[in-house]
Amino acid sequence: MSHIGKLPIDIPDGVDVNVLPGKIIVKGKLGELSQTFNSDIVVEHLDNSIIVSRPSDNIKYRELHGLIRALINNLVIGVNEGFSKELHLVGVGYSAEINSDFIILNLGYSHPIFFQKPDGINFELPNATTIIVKGIDKQLVGQVSAKIRDLRKPEPYKGKGVKYSDETIRRKAGKTVGVA
Repeated sequence: MSHIGKLPIDIPDGVDVNVLPGKIIVKGKLGELSQTFNSDIVVEHLDNSIIVSRPSDNIKYRELHGLIRALINNLVIGVNEGFSKELHLVGVGYSAEINSDFIILNLGYSHPIFFQKPDGINFELPNATTIIVKGIDKQLVGQVSAKIRDLRKPEPYKGKGVKYSDETIRRKAGKTVGVA
């Protein structure tokens, strides 16, 4: 039995869950999310919890059991609390500023980069070198954060670039002058 899949999902107050065959819709104070899944997996809404079970020990169902439970749990957490990722811009002159529908990034190139804000995502800038990506969809928050990071990945020699707040950069030694 899947260790993750067998755990029940607790539904907090203010979250409404509607289970349909092959689909689940979760509404909360921050918004509404839905997820489709294999209709052979059994999702039951009992009192204040959701229980995910599989019809057999077939390898296909064992693979999907924990995955579907984790996706549903992310929906419940997302509509209740939301998700966020923090990015740091490390380098001389690296900065960011918010405009109405996009964020302007200066990342050491000869031109500024205009990054369009997708629907369901909000940006916060506590200072010019920190970007906080917020949203209710965990996958979308991670994807937008990864796209921003890909604009200038941190390099190992000086450590310059866009990095996650909890990321550590493995530094390399540069060239050394030979001793004569």
